[in-house]
Amino acid sequence: MREYITDLCNELLKHIKMNSRIVIPQVAPEAYQAMFGLEKYIASTSLSPVHKEFIKIRASQINGCAYCINMHTADARKLGVTEQRIYLLSAWREADFYSDEEKAILALTEEITLISNHVSEEVYQNAAKLFDEKYLAEIIMAIITINAWNRIGIATGMRAE
Repeated sequence: MREYITDLCNELLKHIKMNSRIVIPQVAPEAYQAMFGLEKYIASTSLSPVHKEFIKIRASQINGCAYCINMHTADARKLGVTEQRIYLLSAWREADFYSDEEKAILALTEEITLISNHVSEEVYQNAAKLFDEKYLAEIIMAIITINAWNRIGIATGMRAE
């Protein structure tokens, strides 16, 4: 696990374009390590790898974080997710090849990411019906974590290469 976190940190640092914006891992390494604590937790959960990547891709699409979209679509491909399923994540409601569980995760991801609209009882209860409490908690934490990473990436000017 420690190796995974180190590799992720090195990958992020490699892709930070030098510009006038702050480089948080250099200026506030403790803050970055705290974020990696969340990432370590997400990596250790029982969430399926595809569920994790769908959460990361969909939240990143909504937030407009090109760096994260690029990283997580590549990770999804490595897991064997088809191009079609990746391309249509932004229009998942109109695609018939996502499972009920995936649809519930995507709906929850959208509502938590767009939190100012709140999480509707319908979306929450649908997810609660499909997942046990532990898995649902892991889903929510994965959504929160990628949203934090998106905000770091966008605020600091990280760019997809």
